[in-house]
Amino acid sequence: MTTAIVAGAAALVTRAAEPDFAAWRRNIVRLGGCTNPIHLVGAATVYDTTTGATLLSYGSDVYGGRLLTSCGNRRATVCPACSGVYRADTHQLVRAGLVGGKSIPEAVSGHPRVFATLTAPSFGPVHTRRERDGSVRACRPRRAGECCPHGTPTGCRERHPADDPRLGEPLCPRCYDYAGAVFWHAFAGRLWHRFGLELRREVARRAGLSRTEFGEVARLSYAKVAEYQRRGLVHFHAVIRLDGPDGPGSAPPGWASVPLLDDAVRAVVGRVRLTAPGADVVGPRVLCFGPQVDVRPVTSYRRGAGERPASAGAVAGYIAKYATKGAESAGAVDGRIHHARDMVMLPVRAHVLRMIGTCWWLGGLPEFEPLGLRRWAHMLGYGGHFSTKSRRYSTTLTALRQARADHRAEQQRASLGLADRPTVTVGEWRYAGRGYSPEAALLAASVRESGGLHGA
Repeated sequence: MTTAIVAGAAALVTRAAEPDFAAWRRNIVRLGGCTNPIHLVGAATVYDTTTGATLLSYGSDVYGGRLLTSCGNRRATVCPACSGVYRADTHQLVRAGLVGGKSIPEAVSGHPRVFATLTAPSFGPVHTRRERDGSVRACRPRRAGECCPHGTPTGCRERHPADDPRLGEPLCPRCYDYAGAVFWHAFAGRLWHRFGLELRREVARRAGLSRTEFGEVARLSYAKVAEYQRRGLVHFHAVIRLDGPDGPGSAPPGWASVPLLDDAVRAVVGRVRLTAPGADVVGPRVLCFGPQVDVRPVTSYRRGAGERPASAGAVAGYIAKYATKGAESAGAVDGRIHHARDMVMLPVRAHVLRMIGTCWWLGGLPEFEPLGLRRWAHMLGYGGHFSTKSRRYSTTLTALRQARADHRAEQQRASLGLADRPTVTVGEWRYAGRGYSPEAALLAASVRESGGLHGA
């Protein structure tokens, strides 16, 4: 047992003997194990909106001096408890857009929709794990003696295990286009935006409609997530749905079908292009999606394991899972890098460090300052949102959180005997720090280990 745990346990025993221990304990347990809570100080008063009478007043002193609230961080590596809530909300958001619920009609399950994966292009060969029929294949079989201009073999005949640290590492770092990879990350969000515009045009063309006519009879909606691969580049997983003109509540036109949407997605991916800036500094680069595109129809029920269609529940779970991950899943770090000297001690593999270094180098050049590459160096240049959706896809995270807050407020009103009275709460709270004392951290850890839920 470490010294910190012993000290925390002793402090917890001392705290348990204090009169306000029950309130102090509730203040921590209700966070469900949040790792880095926010401290608030202040007070609030509950008024009867009919008579104006004061019904209840309370302040942070009730909770041992400070009211704690969850940090709300979406990353599982930062706060498992809060990321679990974020993951559950994202799952409900995506699933509602596939089968209905949360104010979305169940008829949406009959609308054409596909689950598409758009990858990044190659910026140089990397070590990879290839499987076929349950057996692991050679990484990159090439003729013996073939080498790149730097004298490094262009092939690899090893059968890499799943935990091989070389997976995702370039065969030759000097041949790998690190600047191109960073630029691709910087413009990945714009590539997706261009893809969405082109997809609407392509679907309209296949239906024999102009863009204006298409908007009068149909609408495309999506929900997507960005996932980091071992090579340090994101690819996008997206649910793409074809609705009537008013969104999920209106039926799509008769010509709308899954095969049409499938073919349109595949056709558009290969056409989307953007030209990176700074051609006179680092050379010209045309940015695009990779040739590996996977498009599957989404079903409202679970199919057999060997069939291609993806079930609505599996798709929602997949997107929700990666909504709580970041560049750390590719071996990067989860905090911003503020100085070049900080890179010396980063606990990352060589390939990731080169990506970070390239971000820092390019970000210091005036031509690339608008891209904010140094700000996003810890994300390997990707500064976009990890999970996004179109406005009409389904409900919103804000609406889900508000519904949960309203439910908890109703429970609290009922416990205070105010359920039948119209009330309003007026309060003033200010930030007073974050984190736990040693004894509070020990209690929060026990809540996490016991699988405690937010708001318990």
